[in-house]
Parts: sequence; structure tokens; C-alpha cells
Amino acid sequence: MGRKNTIGVLGLALFILFFPLTGRIPAISHYVDIMTFIGLTAMITMGLSLLMGYAGQISLGHAAFYGLGAYTSGVLTAKFGINPWPAILVGVLLSAAVAVIVGSPSLKLRGHYLAMATLAFGEIIYIIFNESIALTEGPDGFGNIPHLSLFGFTFDTILANYYLIWAVAILMLIFSLNIIHSRVGRALMSIHGSEVAAMTMGVNAAKFKIQVFVISAVMASIAGSLYAHYVQFINPPVFDLFFSIKLVMMVVVGGMASVWGAILGAALITFLPEWLIFLEDFDILAYGLVLLLIIMFLPKGLSSLTGVLYRLVAPRLKSGS
Repeated sequence: MGRKNTIGVLGLALFILFFPLTGRIPAISHYVDIMTFIGLTAMITMGLSLLMGYAGQISLGHAAFYGLGAYTSGVLTAKFGINPWPAILVGVLLSAAVAVIVGSPSLKLRGHYLAMATLAFGEIIYIIFNESIALTEGPDGFGNIPHLSLFGFTFDTILANYYLIWAVAILMLIFSLNIIHSRVGRALMSIHGSEVAAMTMGVNAAKFKIQVFVISAVMASIAGSLYAHYVQFINPPVFDLFFSIKLVMMVVVGGMASVWGAILGAALITFLPEWLIFLEDFDILAYGLVLLLIIMFLPKGLSSLTGVLYRLVAPRLKSGS
């Protein structure tokens, strides 16, 4: 994982540990709740970053995997009384199996066929959520999903869920960083650079692309299950196409070739409407302008900001000395 990433993970863990202290400031006391949702979204964007930034594939259906995890956990626990932890595992296995079925035909081909396949897949899953009324209660959704419990402790408060969700998110970050710096990560980067050249060197491009697609689907599924047990209510609009596009936008804004950027992108896109609310009806214009400026002046995303600032400031400091 490297020394820099280890320091970064420790820094993030300390930030997450002490962030709830901001809850004592009345104006931003709700930020802990927002940060909990950022943790959930960051799990999905980290998986997408592996898929987009390292394997060079685009998915427009990750909201569906998020929904599969949420609905599997929700239905099994609220309607069949199954313990939440096995229900989460069932969601993971189901999402992995579906990812193999959806990804195998398209990822064996060169090009962005996965984007089209996942776009259709997302719409099909969204229709199933709406039409399977006996299980999902259709567009109205359903509630009474139990909170998670572990060793007698129930995660039934915002703060408890905040720490649980961010603990899982940090574990996923460590897992992602280890993948990037492993043989699999180097193979994925070679595929992104040139699939033909990678295959010439003996890299099984289809196998690695399917593997990383399954990993990203599983990460989204776990996030969905945690979402269901945190909010205790689910309905289809949360898992629509717009959310899939928003996830892709988060990864692009944060920086596709960086899992750290995936977290930054998730945080910015989630917090931005909150920060621009004072503009009332014009907030959507400012929202678009901010995203446009980031893409224009930081084409490699927010994760490249420190490098850009260093290149701007360093020559002036040297000439000044």
C-alpha cells in the first residue's frame, strides 16, 4: 500500500473519529448524518474508480447493485425475519452472480459495451423493484427494516451508524489500495493503457475486467445493505438511472485514477447542494458552474489539486529565494 497511503488512511481515520465533534455547532450539527451518507456513497465510488480508472470500463448501472443489496437485505429481514448479517451475505452473493452474468458477454469484447449493458441492466432492475409489489411493495416502498446488531450492541443511532459505515468504508479503501499495488492492479493499468499490448504480454484482459467488475458490484451491494439497515425504509427512486450517472460524475470530479479521488468526489457532490442552498432557485446553476470549473481546470479531478498548486507555487518560491 505504501507509506504515503498508510499515512493517508491513518489521517482519514482520525478525521472520521473526531468529525462528530462538529455536532456541537448548531448550524452544522446535521453534518454527521450527511457524512454517513457520504461513507455509503464512497464505498460505491471506490469500486467504480477501480473499474473506470484502472480497468478503463464505464458502468451506468451501479445504482442497481446498490439497490440489489438494499432490497435483498430489506426483504429477507423485514418480511422473512432472517438475521441481517446472513441477509447482507445473500445480497453480496446475488450481486456477484448478476455481475458475472451481465459483465461476462460485454467485457470479453474490446470497447465500452459494458456501459450499454449496465444501462439496460439498471433499467430492468428498476422496473423489477417497481413491479414486484408482493415483495417490494412497488413505488411506495416498505419500512420496518431492523437496525444492525453486533455482540448485543444495536446500531440504532446516527452516530453508531456513522462509525460503522465509515469503518467499512475505510476497510474497503485499504482493500482497494492493496489491489492497485498488487499484480492485479498492474494488470488492470496495463489493460487501461492498451488492451492489445496487455494481451500481447500475456494478460488475460477479459478475466481481470470481470473480476474488477464483480468487486465493484459487491462493494455497491454492501453499501446498499448498510443503507437499508440505517434508513430502515427503501423505495425504488433511490436506485434510479440518475443516481448511477451521479456516481460516475463523482468519480470523474474526484479523479478517475485515484480511489482517494473517489472519496473526495463523493464528499463534494454530496455536500455541494448543502453549501449552495442559500442561493435558493439559482443553486442548480452554481452547482453546474462549480462542476464545470473543476473539469476545465482540474481534468484529472480533485485528487490532482495538490500537484497543480505545487507546480504553480514552487517556481515562484524558487525565484523569490
